[in-house]
Amino acid sequence: MAKRNAPTLRAVAAAAGVDVSTVSRIINSPVEEREKWAGAETVQRILACAAELGYRRNPHAASLRTARTLQVGVVVPRLQDFVLATIFEGIDDAASAHGYAAFVTNSLDDPAQRQSRVHQLLDRRVDGIILADARIEDPVLHQLTSDGVPFVLTSRASGPYPGAFADDEHGGYLVAGHLARLGFHDVAVIAGPEFTSTANLRVDGFRTGLHEHGLTLPEHRLVRTGFDAAAGRAGVERILERGTVPSAIFATNDFAAIGAIGGLRDRGLRVPEDVAIVGYNDTPLAENLPVPLTTVRSPMVEMGRTAFRLLEQALAGNTPTSVALEPSLIVRESTGVAGDRRGPLHSPAGTGRVSEQQVGRQY
Repeated sequence: MAKRNAPTLRAVAAAAGVDVSTVSRIINSPVEEREKWAGAETVQRILACAAELGYRRNPHAASLRTARTLQVGVVVPRLQDFVLATIFEGIDDAASAHGYAAFVTNSLDDPAQRQSRVHQLLDRRVDGIILADARIEDPVLHQLTSDGVPFVLTSRASGPYPGAFADDEHGGYLVAGHLARLGFHDVAVIAGPEFTSTANLRVDGFRTGLHEHGLTLPEHRLVRTGFDAAAGRAGVERILERGTVPSAIFATNDFAAIGAIGGLRDRGLRVPEDVAIVGYNDTPLAENLPVPLTTVRSPMVEMGRTAFRLLEQALAGNTPTSVALEPSLIVRESTGVAGDRRGPLHSPAGTGRVSEQQVGRQY
């Protein structure tokens, strides 16, 4: 049997009764830009004819004509991390809706591997990059800027570079207010690495919230570890080695909070009877622990979607402005408050909160 020739743009154009160039523009443009080239009825007719004929777009040929590959690269510290995987879901969802393919790679927070992964993405001729592993001092971002590579950040912020983030400083602020109002005055913090904005901003907001209630965070009550369960357990050990048992602990990541609970249990301490615990991110485990975890909910999927929207602005030659998405405090039994008595806590009125509409805040 003779092989059937694949339908061409010319065949689609003939079936739809339009010029070949119009068909090319419609099929190769992002969904939201198609009506720039033809009316809605014509767009639908072209797409219907293409589907009926079995036409499939050739991305390689399209990239030769447009100098675009319609591919974006995403760099995360670890995709196995629930938060980063969920942010990527948002990126992938938005990218797919706009005709792009998103490729993700792990840097493992190792500077050499990170540099290598970025180069690999550029070798694949991605149109732009979204980085979820930025550092406070970040030579990779300087180099990308110097090379003219379109990129935005998400999850972690760095200097003036634009991106989509949760307002982590306000998340920490909410935790401090909650603990102070419940009467927990001797509090400790298990924070992530100092090279991450997420850890630093959550601690900064926590300090501010304590200060407003006449409280402080002594240096011996702050330990720096990582964001996983093992780090949380190690953090508890270091806190207890430095002094007495605190009345409450704020871990800047849910998994670190879970590890901290294990470390307290090993010492014969109960949550919340002996020590209250608060986490951050509201991962699915948080609600389903034997003692459900009070935590800060981050808008993870929306962060990813917004990051892709900002990257599209950069690809169009514009300068995106950072977006800060508002977190909320989810109160559960780990701070001694029944979850059904208190819903998500947002900002009190008149606090001058940074919202998605107020995007000028620097991180």
